[in-house]
This record gives sequence, structure tokens and C-alpha cells, in this order.
Amino acid sequence: MSPAQVDKTEWGSSYRLVASEKWKAKSAAMGRAVTEALVGYAQPRPGMRVLDLASGTGEPAISLAGCVGPSGSVAALDLSDELLKIAAQRAQHRGLQNLSFHRADAQAIPFADESFDLGTSRFGVMFFADIRKALRELYRVLRPKARACFAAWGPFNQPYWQCTMGVVAKFVDGPILAPGGQDPFRFSEPGSLSSALMSAGFSNVEEETRKLPWPWPGTPEELWEQAQAVAAPFRAMLDRVAPEQWPSINADVLAELGKRTDERGVHFEAEVVMASGVRP
Repeated sequence: MSPAQVDKTEWGSSYRLVASEKWKAKSAAMGRAVTEALVGYAQPRPGMRVLDLASGTGEPAISLAGCVGPSGSVAALDLSDELLKIAAQRAQHRGLQNLSFHRADAQAIPFADESFDLGTSRFGVMFFADIRKALRELYRVLRPKARACFAAWGPFNQPYWQCTMGVVAKFVDGPILAPGGQDPFRFSEPGSLSSALMSAGFSNVEEETRKLPWPWPGTPEELWEQAQAVAAPFRAMLDRVAPEQWPSINADVLAELGKRTDERGVHFEAEVVMASGVRP
């Protein structure tokens, strides 16, 4: 997943680290439960034509392509060419022929009206700069009775974030997130994503919060390194850390992660908002 509008260079650079050989398998394992939950929530069927927004390195587009089968298709859309190349490589490795990749903005979707039977986005909707414009674009390209399904982060005040960026926040002054910048928790307030969907014209809007496994199959040190590599929304806060503060921050983060570590890795539950709406 990548944001649809802002800080494109920084975000793409961060996610290239995620997709590198060093972390790609463990990052995929970490997000698998959320991907599976969104795919199950979206209920893709064979033969459907699906649009996945902010696809990043390929999920849930790749999983959806397997569900719709050769009689269906999935279009994966993202602003980053680099991430789409990684996604295309992953799809090729799986032998998927029904998945296409498109560099485009969610606020200007390059498809005709009423082209898709289903729209999805995993951890992308929070970053659409003009949320109403992006949702109206999705509404436009969906067929009547088609659903739009989203997964978004719940609140910052949950264990994964508190054990990582929450520790950093105790050491530095100023906001956790840059004012007006990327906000992963934009739709953490109950009903806020539903309200955005209704404002864009969707009906039969539903929203729920789920706690899903968020496991890192490796060491706390690896997880902390990976967390900083993908921390584009928190970059301003991290840049305020004085060099002499890092040893204490690292020690505190690793102590917190260690409390959740066993021989299989580091274990969390992620609080995730799931929401959907139907184009009338």
C-alpha cells in the first residue's frame, strides 16, 4: 500500500525497503491476516472485475486475482512505479495472468464509468489527499450494486504503535505526526470512514472494528528496524530525535517488544477498521 497523493518520493523509498529481499517475506507474513480479512469481507467471486486502489507491492490485489479466477480480472492502481514493478514480479512468480498494473492517482482513476464489480483498498484510504474526490472517482467506475471495501488503521493507542512509535514520542517534543501530513489514523474514530463513504454517495454503508493477528516472524531487533524503514508518516518525529537519545529509545523499544516475543517471533493484535458501501 502507498498513499495516493502526498510525499510520493519518501513513501516509495520506504516501501522499497519493505519489498527488499531482507524483509519481504516477513512483512508479507505480518500483513497476511489483514489481507485475508479484507478479501473475506469483500467477498470476491469468480468472473468479477476488481479495482484495487493504492496496491503498493501487490496485496490484496494478488489474493483477489486468485479468487476471481481466469474469467475475472484485477486492476492494481498505485502512484509508485517502483512498487508496481515489485507487485508485477510477485504476480508473475505466482503465474497470474488476470492481474494488470496501472500507475495512477486514486483521484483520477483511468477507467471508464461502470467498469468494475468490486473496489478495494488495504491501508490506503487514509492517505487519499482529497477523500471525497477519490471516493467519488471510485463510485464512478463501479457498476450499480457493486461494493467498495476498505481496511484502515484503528487508533494510535494500540500495542503495536505504542511499543514502537509511542516509545519515541515519549522522548521528543512536538506532534507525533506532522500537521497536514500523512495520517495513518485518519479514520480511527468510529463512524468517520462510514461518513466519508456516505458523503460520496454510497449506500448500505457498514463499518466494524476487528482485532487481527499482526505477527512478526523474527526478532525484536528486526521488527524495530523494519518499523523505522516504513515510518514515512512519522519521519518528522524521528528526525527530531537527538543522536544521544537513540540508545535509550532503542533499549526501551526492544524491551517492550521483548515482552511480546517467543520462539516464533513478536506477536501483536492489530485494531483495524473495516468499512464498505454500495453504489446504488
